[in-house]
Amino acid sequence: MKITDVRVRKIENQNRLRGVASITIDDAFVVHEIRIIEGAKGIFVAMPSRKNKFGVFKDLAHPINTETRAEVEKAVLDEFNKEEEQE
Repeated sequence: MKITDVRVRKIENQNRLRGVASITIDDAFVVHEIRIIEGAKGIFVAMPSRKNKFGVFKDLAHPINTETRAEVEKAVLDEFNKEEEQE
């Protein structure tokens, strides 16, 4: 798997939400609505999710192993940080 494109839209004045990203995998599959959130331990990436009828959030799409999660997080945060530097 290769992440071939990352797009970040920065968001201001939304509490902890700092941005929303989309990634393209192998120029063939896109995942939208990856959230960039500022937590107590710094910025992190949250996969797209939806609240179920019990009020619990469930991921709609997510990596199934640690290596892939790290690759997605790195790609998204690198692009987010690049956007930060340009401002």
